Amino acid sequence: MHVVRAFSSVHAGSASLCGALLLVSIACGASPTSPSDSPGSPGTGGASSTGVQLADDFGGRRLFPDDNWWNQDISSAPVDPQSSAYIDYLGRTRASHPDFGPPPYGIPYIGVGGDQPRVPITFTAYGSESDSGFGAEPGYPIPPAAATQPNYIEGGVPGGGSGGDRHLLIVDRDRWLLFELFAAHWNSGAQRWEAGSGAVFNLASNARRPEGWTSADAAGLAILPGLVRYDEAVRGPVRHALRVTVRATNGYVWPASHRAGSSAGALPMGARLRLKSSKDLSSYPAYVRNIFRGMQTHGLIVADNGSDLYVTGAMDARWNNSELNPAFGNLRGDDFDVIQLGWR
Repeated sequence: MHVVRAFSSVHAGSASLCGALLLVSIACGASPTSPSDSPGSPGTGGASSTGVQLADDFGGRRLFPDDNWWNQDISSAPVDPQSSAYIDYLGRTRASHPDFGPPPYGIPYIGVGGDQPRVPITFTAYGSESDSGFGAEPGYPIPPAAATQPNYIEGGVPGGGSGGDRHLLIVDRDRWLLFELFAAHWNSGAQRWEAGSGAVFNLASNARRPEGWTSADAAGLAILPGLVRYDEAVRGPVRHALRVTVRATNGYVWPASHRAGSSAGALPMGARLRLKSSKDLSSYPAYVRNIFRGMQTHGLIVADNGSDLYVTGAMDARWNNSELNPAFGNLRGDDFDVIQLGWR
């Protein structure tokens, strides 16, 4: 059965539109991991290792295994034969843009302990491709403050409000599980959490979503491991791929599991861009160089329809948009290659 999924809301700080076509409608509540998968070992960290922590650094621990697609070094991956045509479609003079900054820009994320109570989610649109929880344990560990305090949910509105993508990202650092919701909303009248879709990822596993399934993102991928995060950027070169949007897509390739359009000539979901190694980064602030080096070594994965070359990052008061905006604006479509589609 073909179901139309229209992500028509706007990202904070961009004109990013999330559009998707659901190709498969499968029974609700299945886990994205196989029954044999179990949560990983506890995370590490100082003050952020207990309780609720916005913008948790997880003690510097890497999300997903080293050989996960988000963490692969693609410096030497072959360029796709159609790379030039794809860049032409994007626009060779098209500037990139940081889709993040201080509140309310970017996507916030939360670290919680393993004792954070799970609350049930009522899926209002795409429950057939959403996870009700991890394995046999229902619910998502949403802190009560997310219902009443700003900046727990994308867009900055307490409880999520009614507009925008309203992503809500939570890591159980003790069980090493990632919970992600799209269009999250606290329904105060019904006293319940609602969302358009949701996915749970075992951060110790490389399991993908079932073929044809979405997640909290149109491509069926996790969102958090692709965000530009402040702590990483100031620590050293970013060592994972970054989430990027383009205005239109055509099907999907590994590691994506879900399509969001069929525009001829457009990149598929899951395609990976790589900043050319010849790009001179010497003039940028050190933390910006660290982000751009990550684009050279790990690339950018197309994860959603939106504005061309908008790179998604975490909401963080420490970002300086007066530095980020001009720096990203100096990266143009012609500065990128498309690596071989589906390369692994």
